[in-house]
Parts: sequence; structure tokens; C-alpha cells
Amino acid sequence: MNIWFTSDYHFNHFNIIRYTNRPFKTLDEMNSTLIKNHNERVKPEDTVYFLGDFIFKNSLGGKVGEGLPDKAEDWVKKLNGNIVFIAGNHDKNNSLKTHISKLYLRYGGMTICCVHNPLYADSNCELNLVGHVHEKWKIRPLGKKSIMVNVGVDVWSFKPICFGEIQRAISEWKKSNATNQNQQVGEIIRSESTEER
Repeated sequence: MNIWFTSDYHFNHFNIIRYTNRPFKTLDEMNSTLIKNHNERVKPEDTVYFLGDFIFKNSLGGKVGEGLPDKAEDWVKKLNGNIVFIAGNHDKNNSLKTHISKLYLRYGGMTICCVHNPLYADSNCELNLVGHVHEKWKIRPLGKKSIMVNVGVDVWSFKPICFGEIQRAISEWKKSNATNQNQQVGEIIRSESTEER
């Protein structure tokens, strides 16, 4: 059994294609790609932590491009895995009925906070897995000792990710930040050494 993390599928939300510059021409293309990518990675016995914004449900005659009158259960049936849903800001009216707003896991030797919106991340945890921000960023620091990783599909090739992929991304991010900090320190030292005193 494997464990996967993901968020922000936004099934049936045509306007999300434009809002986040998703590479799809139609709603059907987006929905079918998300299902295909999910099921290629996730096996029926796997566990998926889904960090919010699963489907956009709209009433008949509702705002165009902002969902269809499908129920969340209809989409859950199309996906492999035992899915643990954490509520997102768009999961209030989509029939998902999850009561989980934040979840703490002990995994990979650390305590991990899983929450949809980064505003509610926990700086006391070494790692926070979040969604909500779509394509805006993949990894960010939170205070001095914590990191937030956006597990949303917009920054992970529209696929769920495993913990190993999260660890590799953090490692690359830390190396990149160390290189950037060293370059900045070098520039400060050079500028200070050329100043006349």
C-alpha cells in the first residue's frame, strides 16, 4: 500500500483552466486527464490524502463555467484509492461532506500538518502540506523551522505525489536557497569591500 498527497482537482470547474493557466482546452479534457493521471499512480488499496477543492458543484442555471450539478460521490467512484478528504474553501456545497479541516500525520519520522489553506499551516510542525495556491508556488518557508509544500496538481504535472517526491523537492529547494543565499552574501561582501572608508 502506498500513500499519496494531492489537492485542487476542481473537477467540473471550467473557469479554473483560465484562472490558473491549465494546459487544457476543454472541461472534458481536464477532467479525464486528472482521472487518468490519478488512476495511473494510485492503486485501489492505496491511501490518498486530498487537501481540498475536489469538485465544483453548481445548480442548474448557475454561473457559467463554475461547475455542474454533479455530486462529489459520482467523481469519487471514478478514482482509485481510499481517499481521506480535508475540506477546501470550495468543498462547502459540493456534497463532499468531510468534517476534517486539518489533519496531523506522523510519517517519515516527522509530524506533518495537512491543511488546504496555507494561512492555517502550523509553524510548530517541521512540514506542512497545503493546497489552495494552485500555480503560485511549490515550496515556501514558514517561520524559522517549518516548510510548506503545495501538493496541488497545478505544480505537480496534474498528478498525486508520494512522500519521496516531496522529500526530493524539499532537498532541491534547500540546495537552491543555500546557493542563492551564498550568492547574496558574496555580493554584499564584494560591495562592502569596494566601499571607501
